[in-house]
Amino acid sequence: MTPSHTRSTSTRRSTRLGAGFLLAALALAACGGGDDEAAPTTSAAPVPETTEAVTTTEATVPETTEAESTETTEGDEAEAGPVMPLTGLPIDDEIVAARPAMVVKIDNHPQARPQFGINGADIVFEENVENLTRFAAVFHTNAPAKVGPIRSGRTQDVDLLGSYTQPLFVWSGGNPNVTRAINDSDLISLSPTTTRNTGFFRDRRGNEDSEHTLYGDAGTFYEAFTPIFNPPPAQQFTYREPDEAFNGETSTGVELEMDGVDVTWTWDKKTATYLREQDGKAHETDFGQVNAVNVVVLEVDYRPSPADSRSPEAQTIGTGTAHVFTGGVLITGTWTRNDRTETFTLADENGSVIALTPGRTWVELPRVGNTVPLT
Repeated sequence: MTPSHTRSTSTRRSTRLGAGFLLAALALAACGGGDDEAAPTTSAAPVPETTEAVTTTEATVPETTEAESTETTEGDEAEAGPVMPLTGLPIDDEIVAARPAMVVKIDNHPQARPQFGINGADIVFEENVENLTRFAAVFHTNAPAKVGPIRSGRTQDVDLLGSYTQPLFVWSGGNPNVTRAINDSDLISLSPTTTRNTGFFRDRRGNEDSEHTLYGDAGTFYEAFTPIFNPPPAQQFTYREPDEAFNGETSTGVELEMDGVDVTWTWDKKTATYLREQDGKAHETDFGQVNAVNVVVLEVDYRPSPADSRSPEAQTIGTGTAHVFTGGVLITGTWTRNDRTETFTLADENGSVIALTPGRTWVELPRVGNTVPLT
């Protein structure tokens, strides 16, 4: 399942973040899904423009034969020694496996579509923002040359991403309260201000609205800003053994009511993946329709953010209902998490750990009661 056009980072610079860069809030005024971005307090150089689309270095899941899809579904990849922590697939580049995780906040405003690079992420979270959703795409295996559009962070990101062991956090900035929350956390802030625009660029694609035109080069971020001795991410999920059967009921997918977006995931047996739709249309990216080997739905409560009462904040510490879609089946149970640095524990109705199929995973964070499994 590892994309064939992957950009590996074979060398790293030992640049440390912190005193070398000025941390400040950015002024990317919000539009439908974020008004927590504030004016920059430093005079960074303008983000460079690009008039042509930058070629990305990741690819979507290819079409497979029935034999290949059976192999993927049975999780045979997990047999061969050490695996990548965020996919459960075999390690084929130890340098890549040793680098930290990188989280990129990706816009889901209608004017921001199609997104770039998102099918190269190992894990993607979809979280509610202000009457829309936003993606926290976690990269580790791949480093696409064009990812975005990149938008602002939220206070909910601090708790949500704490288990990824000091990940690089790529965002456009935020209001002073959000910026303070990110800076006070163990997330390593990479914004146009803190990086002096290194790795960021503009691509308007005929869209003159500057709120939806910021992109980044994940390879450049890795090369320029990986801290010395920064550890790789911890494994987030348990993965099935090759001969382990699914302990669930047959399901064709799931429908979700997110804030301002209706989402459908449909099982596609031919590719052994789930295909995503938004508002009744295929969710297309630069490399085809959004797809994932696993779809994990964690029903959560939302409360007003302490940084801005208009912004919802997902409560991802505690427990709640979980629906896990993998290999064409549904396993219903609970999610539990006692601390922001812990991974989500997924257990079925009998208390057994729910194991995923090795591969890329999407994690949906709908409000409680907004999930409709398709059986």
